[in-house]
Amino acid sequence: MYQNGTGDRRLRELPETEALRLLAAVPFGRIVFTRHALPAIRPVNHVVVDGRIVIRSSPGTILSSHVAPAEAVVAYEADELDGHERLGWSVIVTGVARLVTDPGEAALLRGMLTPWVAGEMEQVIRIQPEIVSGFALVPAQAAAGGRTKIGPAG
Repeated sequence: MYQNGTGDRRLRELPETEALRLLAAVPFGRIVFTRHALPAIRPVNHVVVDGRIVIRSSPGTILSSHVAPAEAVVAYEADELDGHERLGWSVIVTGVARLVTDPGEAALLRGMLTPWVAGEMEQVIRIQPEIVSGFALVPAQAAAGGRTKIGPAG
C-alpha cells in the first residue's frame, strides 16, 4: 500500500561511474530529443558499450532520419524505482546522438541489442555521454554518512 509523505528518505547524488554502472544494468530507458522545437520522448531498450549508450531504430523514424543524422543533442534517462519502499535511482545522460555508419561496427552492435518491438530496427544509434547526473533515493541515515547499495551488482 502506498503511503503519503516522504518518510525518512533523502536524495544522494551519484558519482558518474556509479550512475553509468546503474544505467548499464537496466534494459530500457527514454530518449529525449527535440521535435518541432518541442521536447519529445521515446521509450527504447539499450545497451551500454564502452561507456556509450546504444539503441536501435527503424529507417525513416524521426530518430534515424532526423535526430541522429543531425548529430543532435539528446538526453537519455533510465531509472529503477520502488514505489512501495520509496527507494531507487534515476540517471540522466546528455550527449550527442550519432548513427553508426561503419557496417561492421553496426552489425556487431545490432548483435548485442535485441529490439523489444517488431520491425526492421536496422539503424544503430550511439549516444556519447557529455553530462552524466544521477540521484539515488535512499534512507536518510545512508545519505547522512553510510553507503547503501543501490541497484544491481555490477
